[in-house]
Amino acid sequence: MKAIGTSAGIALGKVLVYKEAEIKIEKKTIDDLEGEIERLDTAIEQGIKELENLYEETLENIGEEEAEIFNAHKMMIQDPEYIDGIKGKIKEEKVNVEWALKEVTDQYVSLFENIDDEYLRERALDLKDISQRLIRILYGIEGNDLRNIKEESIIVAEDLVPSDTAQMDKDKVIGIVTELGGRTSHTSIMARSLEIPAVAGVKDITNIAKNGDFMIVDGSKGIVLINPSQDEVEFYQREKEKYEEFKQQTRQMKGKESISKDGVKVEIAANIGTPKDVDNVIENDGEGVGLYRTEFLYMDNDRLPTEDEQFEAYKVVAERLEGKPIVIRTLDVGGDKDIPYLELPKEMNPFLGYRAIRLCLDRRDIFKTQLRALLRASAYGNIKIMFPMISNIQEVREAKRILEEAKEELRKENIPFNEDIEVGIMVEIPSVAIHSDIFAREVDFFSIGTNDLIQYTLAVDRGNQEISHLYNQYDPAVLRLIKMTIDNGHKAGIWVGMCGEAAGDEKLIPVLLGMGLDEFSMNPASILKARYIISNTSKKEVEGMLDEILSLPTAEDVERYIDENIIGK
Repeated sequence: MKAIGTSAGIALGKVLVYKEAEIKIEKKTIDDLEGEIERLDTAIEQGIKELENLYEETLENIGEEEAEIFNAHKMMIQDPEYIDGIKGKIKEEKVNVEWALKEVTDQYVSLFENIDDEYLRERALDLKDISQRLIRILYGIEGNDLRNIKEESIIVAEDLVPSDTAQMDKDKVIGIVTELGGRTSHTSIMARSLEIPAVAGVKDITNIAKNGDFMIVDGSKGIVLINPSQDEVEFYQREKEKYEEFKQQTRQMKGKESISKDGVKVEIAANIGTPKDVDNVIENDGEGVGLYRTEFLYMDNDRLPTEDEQFEAYKVVAERLEGKPIVIRTLDVGGDKDIPYLELPKEMNPFLGYRAIRLCLDRRDIFKTQLRALLRASAYGNIKIMFPMISNIQEVREAKRILEEAKEELRKENIPFNEDIEVGIMVEIPSVAIHSDIFAREVDFFSIGTNDLIQYTLAVDRGNQEISHLYNQYDPAVLRLIKMTIDNGHKAGIWVGMCGEAAGDEKLIPVLLGMGLDEFSMNPASILKARYIISNTSKKEVEGMLDEILSLPTAEDVERYIDENIIGK
């Protein structure tokens, strides 16, 4: 079975099918509404205590970044909009707290699951985790957990909520396979931190696999084998040994420069979502930040963040990274990423709708506030500004014009900023890649956002499980657009980076190096691995293979060619 490899490595062992006990919630009519609301408040208090204990446990056993998940849960469980929604339903419909909780949570989960951004879509699982915790407390049911596993096991589940992963016995869980989830789910993030091989998106696996089955999990390639042949077992045992050796070698890359075998230097940076993520960048020896998503400032709020609030969030990252480059993406919400207080219109096709730069150019009050904050923070570090979802030249020119207005205002107010701040765009729409020779004259850099570029080029909704197999970063059409963008950027004298998932793909890294990509930005946990791959790759050698790679007819042909001619060498 082939699915999504979410945490690299190979595991061979017995299956343990893990199913959360289903709690049937019935709708009841309630007379004592105040008593019902009091039950909710009591459950929230107990939930907060449990989350505080989980935070401490995770901090001690896994790490600070992973522990922060439960701080986020604690904020969500106290979110006034969420809690008021539950209390409002209890009062208006005179229903029991369990039913009201389920209904309000389902509304929010549906909202998150329809968001295009994978990172934000995975937050639906956080809400489910919080809701399950409160329901369990309300019914007085002891929680299921993975602490008392008797022997080394590969956990097979529909999905694992963060609490499951945080509490499992790390010495006994040797692999994870789930039906749902993706690379940015908390389960995947924790699995990578704990170096547990994991595969997600394996359809119906909880019914196909049985307790005690022997399973092989290849988290690098997204392969799951149930009751394999002896030959397959022996092959993967050898692969596991090779991978363990590879891991040892990657750890030795800390403190070294990212230079190819033939002396070509590149930059390996990190994608981050909040200032707290900087610790992980530093720990993994990142050479900067290639994508700082700013949406958290708006989505974790019940109002627009002020200029000062934004300034502080950008400044702390700039200071912590001490002169290393930080590419900050301007607000990328709207359409598919709903923010209630913005009262955005509902759309038939939000992926192609009123979002990102389109929203910002229309709501200039929001846009200029952010630009002023970014400019002010640029006095404290090497900040670069990047505009998302650009589709035509006029948008770039208008965004730059508003940026110049913000600069002029700050000059008049005698507020310092970097006068030579670099300005770039995300190349994530095919029209921009095709027209990149013209766009390159307007900006200081390109950053290729492969997640959307693949989606738009192949007309595949990457969140749709039925057609997810059509979404493929090895597709020759996608690779041609990437090559065209890099070539046109270089002809105009600007640098070209990549901040999509493809930048951290072990097989694509050598190909992108051969194409001349200047900056690779990825999950911090992948940085040392990427540096090792680059140090063992000759740019010139791969460059000589590009014509053949780009002339191949299918994604499968491309992947096979890379396996046989680059990875397998």
